[in-house]
Amino acid sequence: MNLPNKLSILRVIMVPIFVLVMVLPFPAEAPFDTWIRIIAAAVFILTALTDMLDGQIARRFKLVTDFGKFIDPLADKFMIFGAMLGILYRYDYIRPIFIWAALIVIFRELAITSMRLIVVNKSGTVVAAAWLGKVKTVTQVVCIVTILLEPVIIPAGNIVHDWHLLSYLTIIAMTVMTLWSGIDYMKAYWPQLDPNK
Repeated sequence: MNLPNKLSILRVIMVPIFVLVMVLPFPAEAPFDTWIRIIAAAVFILTALTDMLDGQIARRFKLVTDFGKFIDPLADKFMIFGAMLGILYRYDYIRPIFIWAALIVIFRELAITSMRLIVVNKSGTVVAAAWLGKVKTVTQVVCIVTILLEPVIIPAGNIVHDWHLLSYLTIIAMTVMTLWSGIDYMKAYWPQLDPNK
């Protein structure tokens, strides 16, 4: 159990902490909502930082393990899915739009993970994260943090605050990058998915 793997495990543990913060029955009015958003954002940002650190440490110090290859992407998906479910549960103002973006993200992640498993089992080829996949992850993290902190940072009475413009823009960016990266992976590895076998 090296340091990168410990960071991945920590990321898994922090996901239910984030969800717990989001589902606690605190009032939706200030100052409760403000503090819930700040605490949830802080937990999520710390969780996302472990994602960045574990990969860098594993590559730099040659600490890549089979367990790490398993737990790291799994922890990433727990992190994103947990955050999206928490947002959908707590914030009804954004739910009608965000639910479709969340479904696209969840379907894409499950489809590409399944494809990766088939490719690895069939050819032994490890499907490495492409640059589009990394940009996709960044847009997902930025989107979640923006939804949490936009009402805290942007003053009320401002059109950006009242219409949640930054949140909607980052939802669009996240959805586009999620679809784009998913299509890119499918195009690259579809020839190895033989429907007749």
